[in-house]
Amino acid sequence: MIVDLLAFGPHPDDIEIGMGASVARQVALGARVGLCDLTAGEMGSNGTVDERLAEAGRAAAVLGAAWRTNLRWPDRGIGSSATHVREAVVVIRRARPQTVVIPYWSDRHPDHEAASRLLAEAVFNSGLRRYAAEGEPWKPRRLCCYFINDAAPPSFVVDVSAHYAVKQQALACYESQFAPAPADAVPTRLTSPRFRQLIESRDAQFGAQAGVAFAEGFVMRAPVMLEGLLPGGDPA
Repeated sequence: MIVDLLAFGPHPDDIEIGMGASVARQVALGARVGLCDLTAGEMGSNGTVDERLAEAGRAAAVLGAAWRTNLRWPDRGIGSSATHVREAVVVIRRARPQTVVIPYWSDRHPDHEAASRLLAEAVFNSGLRRYAAEGEPWKPRRLCCYFINDAAPPSFVVDVSAHYAVKQQALACYESQFAPAPADAVPTRLTSPRFRQLIESRDAQFGAQAGVAFAEGFVMRAPVMLEGLLPGGDPA
């Protein structure tokens, strides 16, 4: 259960949209990565719960994640139960990650914003020794936010050029969302090719700004510390 990096997504496919290539990059570097979806996306216009869970499992295998779990909170009901924060704390305490990554707090989808607020609280509570939840207190060293629908100036970007094809393969696992069978399909923002264009153009723009082909952007509320004024260090 213990991982180096723990990423949370409100719905299956959100992690892949925002930071799929970064997950693949960390796995390639030898890190153990855990993925936790909060809901099964049952309110989505396309795809059944079983289909979406199966797609998430296939995408996790493509990315090389150590494990993926789903808390099965109600779609469009994130934070509707007083137990949700505690359940997220249990995941963090069991996984004991060095870094937790959650959705950016400003997004067109209310579930994404609700997840960001709730998970930030869970990360804080996880380190409190008197917070009543299963597991020993655990304080991750780093909390980062990734973009799903929208974007803002990032605190830092990660060069994912060498792993971008893996992100595309992981996204392709979600046929029910991006390419549903014509007989059952309901046109949505995700079924339009413009949505994939939005994702890739954002990653290409972050990449171009950093002088690489593709990069994924992340935001941190705390200042990002570099090793010094001279180049050569990763954000810490």
